[in-house]
Order: sequence, then C-alpha cells, then structure tokens
Amino acid sequence: MDFGPHLLLAILEGGVTAAVLALTAMGLSIVFGVMRVVNVAHGEFYMVGAVLAWYIATALGGNPALGFVAAIIIAPLLVGSLAAGVDRLILRRINYDPERTIVATIGTLYILQQTTLMTFGPDPRPVEPPFNSRIPLPWFEWGEKGLEFYYPWGLSITSYKLFVIAAAATILITLWLAITRSKAGLIMRATQQDSDMAQAFGIPVKTVYSVVFGLGAGLAAIGAVLVVPIQQAYYLMGHDPLLLAFIVVIIGGLGSLPGTIIAAILIGMADSIISVFFTPTLAKIFATLLVATVLVFRPTGLMGKSTA
Repeated sequence: MDFGPHLLLAILEGGVTAAVLALTAMGLSIVFGVMRVVNVAHGEFYMVGAVLAWYIATALGGNPALGFVAAIIIAPLLVGSLAAGVDRLILRRINYDPERTIVATIGTLYILQQTTLMTFGPDPRPVEPPFNSRIPLPWFEWGEKGLEFYYPWGLSITSYKLFVIAAAATILITLWLAITRSKAGLIMRATQQDSDMAQAFGIPVKTVYSVVFGLGAGLAAIGAVLVVPIQQAYYLMGHDPLLLAFIVVIIGGLGSLPGTIIAAILIGMADSIISVFFTPTLAKIFATLLVATVLVFRPTGLMGKSTA
C-alpha cells in the first residue's frame, strides 16, 4: 500500500465524518449546556431529518439539486418544530427533572422510531446528491525536475463530500457567531449561566428551552440531510450518531462548544484513518479507550468546566 495517498484519502474521509459528527454532537452539547437535559432521542431526530430529506427529494423529483436545497431548508425546520413540541408537551410538564427527562426522551426515541417504521418502511432508501463528480487525489514526490505530482492507485473523492466539509464548517462558524455576538445568543448564555436570575430579569426561560431543544434537533437534522446522499435513509440509522455524539460530548466537555468541535475532529479523523489502515472494529475500540482515559484523567472533558 502506498502510504501517502491513502493517508490523504483517509484524512478527507475523516473530514466528512468529523463534519457531520460535529453538527450532530453540537446539537446535543447545546441542549445539555443550556437546559442540563440529556436528550436520548437525539439520534432519532437525526434519523427523522434523513427520512424527511428522502420524502422531500422524492416529492419534488426532477433536478436533484432542487430537492437537496429544499430538504436542507425544510427538514431541519420540521424536525426543530417537532422537538420544540416534545419540549412543550413532555419535558416542560416534568419540570426538566434529570432522571425523568432521560426516561421521557427514551420513550420519544421509540415513538419516533416506530412511527417512522410504519410510515417509511424498513428498507434503506437513497437520496441522489446534487452533484457528485469524482476528483482524483494527487500525491507528490521530488524528481529530477523538482516537485512532481502524480495520481497513484486511481484514488479519488467526490465533490459532494468536499462540499459536506465546507457546508458543516460554514454552519458551525455561523452558529458560533450567533451565540457569541447576537442578542439571541446572549439570552441563551444568560439562561445557561443562571436560569432563575434570567427569569427574574424577564427572560422567558421556558420559551428559550423550547427554542434550544428545537435548535439542537435541527442541527442533527442538518447533519442527516448532508450525509444521506452518501449513506441511505433508514429507520434505525440514529443509533450510531447518538453513540458517537455522546462520545464526542464527553471527550470535549459537557456543554463546551469548542471542546465538542475538537473532539469531533479527533474522533472523526481517528475513526477514518484507523479504519483505512486497520479495521473499523479497532477504530471503535480506540474511541472507547479514549473516553475511558478522559474520564479517568479529566472527568470534565478536554474543555469542560467543573461545577464545583
């Protein structure tokens, strides 16, 4: 195996994994950071986003780019609205009690999963990407004429996968600016710091919670819409994203947005590189050992803050 070109391919594939994982885990991290709620149904909101993307793309037909643009706008809005409804109808009624919210979101998980099975069916279904040209991966070496590029082994990556990386980075930067620079972000941060004090100053905390819960689910849905042209929409596809998102949030630090991004890049890259050169099973073992190591030596995560 030619190490250099395959390493480049693994890094790019890892970038795709990290991009989608960062979006998904960011939603989970925001919800926990502001609401102190562990949303076990987060992976199912991801799955619903992928299934809605299939429905929207299929309904529009014709040019796949039109269906994709419609899906990436409509699906996150619908999923976010659904999540906000779950917050209002269920979580708010149990007063966001930590133990009961876990049970409630587990119940939500099964409701969403079985409803999707009854309406969508058990078969995976593909969504056509808006563009998918193959880009050969160059490598280089020093020759008689200096630096020379060549294309070994016919390795390539699709233009759509590069788009996924760029789109996720743009969305995350926009989210970061919104949280740190906008009035809405200020309200979110005030609610996160002290919800009782925020309520005393007239901030509608329960409304903020609904918006935040919807935002977290919407971010997961965006990740699903981006990934479904690479994978396929399937009613059980929420399990792995949920597990990996929890791993990322634990490593990065509960509620830490920079830590979430760093951990997503670390896990995404490690998963891809280890899978290419060794086995996917070893990649999962590495992620598990990394979580155990972080919990032993830094229980609050890479960038988490102690509440003591």
